[in-house]
Amino acid sequence: MAGTTDTMTFGAAIARLRGAQKSAKGVSLYSRYVNRPLGRVLAAAAYRAGLTPNQVTGVSAVFSFAAVAAVALARPSWGLALAVYAGLVLGFAFDSADGQLARLRGESSPAGEWLDHVVDCAKITAMHTAVLISFHRFFALPSEGWLLVPPAFQFAAVLIFFGGLLTDKLKPKATASQGGTPPPSRLRAVALLPVDYGVLCAVFLLLGSEDAFRFGYAALCAVYVLFLAAFSVKWFRELSALSASRAPLS
Repeated sequence: MAGTTDTMTFGAAIARLRGAQKSAKGVSLYSRYVNRPLGRVLAAAAYRAGLTPNQVTGVSAVFSFAAVAAVALARPSWGLALAVYAGLVLGFAFDSADGQLARLRGESSPAGEWLDHVVDCAKITAMHTAVLISFHRFFALPSEGWLLVPPAFQFAAVLIFFGGLLTDKLKPKATASQGGTPPPSRLRAVALLPVDYGVLCAVFLLLGSEDAFRFGYAALCAVYVLFLAAFSVKWFRELSALSASRAPLS
C-alpha cells in the first residue's frame, strides 16, 4: 500500500475514503451528511500534506480549545458567536478527519484511538466549564440558579459520551454469520440530531444575545438529560440481555 499511496492524488484519496467509511449506524444526519464529508476533504488534504493522524487530532484540539477559551475569556457578541462556531465546527471536522486519515494510511492504532477519545472528553468537559465561567463573568443572570445549568449539561454530556463508548466496546461486533450490520435508519438519524455535537456547536451562534443563548443552551441541556435517561435504560437492557444469553444452562 505504501507504494501506491505515496503518489495518490487528492481526488484518489477522496475516492478511497468514500469507500472506507465507518458504519452510519447510530450517527445523526449532521454527522453523516455534513461532518463526515467535510472530514473526508480535510483527511485527503492532510494526507497530501504528509500529516499523521495524531497531528490531525492535534489540529482538531487547537481549533476546539481556542473556541472554548474564547467563550470563557471574551464578552459575548455576535462576532464572538461566529468565531466560536467556526472554531468548534472546524475542530469537529478535523476530529472526523483523523480517523479517516488513519484508515487511508493504514495506521489505525490503540494509541491513536485513545488520544482521540481523551481529546473528545476534554473538549466536552472544557466547553461547559467555559459556559459556566462566561455566565459568571459576563451574563446578567436573573438568578444564581442559572449557574447550575452548565454543570448539569456537562454531567449529561460526559455520561452520554462515556456510556455510549463503553457500551460499544462491551457489545460483540456483528459478523457475516450473524447477518452483518443492518442498514442505518434514517428515522434514528433524525432522532439523534438533538444530541449531535454539531447541533451543540450551533447553539453558540446565539452568543450575541444573552437571553437567546441562555434559553437555547438550557433547552438543549434538558434534551441531553432526557436522552441520558433513555440511553441509560436502553444500554443497560442490551448488556443485561447479553449477559443472560451467555449464562450457562442449568
